[in-house]
Amino acid sequence: MTTVLLIRHASHALVGKAVAGRRDDVRLDDTGRGQADALAQRLADSAISAVYTSPRERALQTAAPLAKRLGLTPVVDAAFDEIDFGDWTGKAFGELALDPGWPLWVDKRSIAQPPNGERFAAVQQRAVDGIQRLRARHPDEKIAIYSHADVIKSVLAHVLHLSLDDLERFEVAPASISIVVAGGAWAQVKLINGTGEAGNT
Repeated sequence: MTTVLLIRHASHALVGKAVAGRRDDVRLDDTGRGQADALAQRLADSAISAVYTSPRERALQTAAPLAKRLGLTPVVDAAFDEIDFGDWTGKAFGELALDPGWPLWVDKRSIAQPPNGERFAAVQQRAVDGIQRLRARHPDEKIAIYSHADVIKSVLAHVLHLSLDDLERFEVAPASISIVVAGGAWAQVKLINGTGEAGNT
């Protein structure tokens, strides 16, 4: 069985305010850097054999402290990249609330697609395919994947057989850890949105 730690990147200035998407200028803020260091300390004794990361700078920054502590080189994997939000990239949530396409994205993600962006169903497919590929590469090992909230949610929804329309029913917070154990065609979710806080492993 392969244990997969799905880790959302740590905090940055746009969290909760705007769609960062695939902007290259989004970096961790002071809070995020502290969260990344805390994650590295928390996972230092977890026997992780490989670290994979989205190409986004905020994911790379979050992965760096753990990789350094473990003596591993993070491997960039586009399967876990952020969604291509197309025309919505960089827009504030207040502005998007006025866009007629935004409610469809929030409530019907199974059929939603940002204007000139990526279909969410395609996001789920590439992420799930990526997990399967890495599971075969790392049998009976533990790996860490640094990615983004909705990408992680899509993987969890796949394992739990949840509709993509239900993703707003649970949270994947910055610097949180969700855990999936997978082997062959079988997989099980062990943890969702673990932040290390009391009552939230």
